[in-house]
Amino acid sequence: MAKKTNRNVSKATVVTSPEVAVKATTRTRLSVTEFNPDYTAIKGDLKRIAILAGSFFVILITLSFFLR
Repeated sequence: MAKKTNRNVSKATVVTSPEVAVKATTRTRLSVTEFNPDYTAIKGDLKRIAILAGSFFVILITLSFFLR
């Protein structure tokens, strides 16, 4: 196996004035929006699927009694 070595990576430092730093923080705060999806259509589809599946199970159970 190859020996693992750690690399020293230099990080660039950016010197900005306090005014620029304040503007940058307010810009990032304003661009963040809350993720609030609307699942009403999906809930309706899931209810329809559950009703169909339940009715098919009931039909299969009743047919099993008649076919014996």
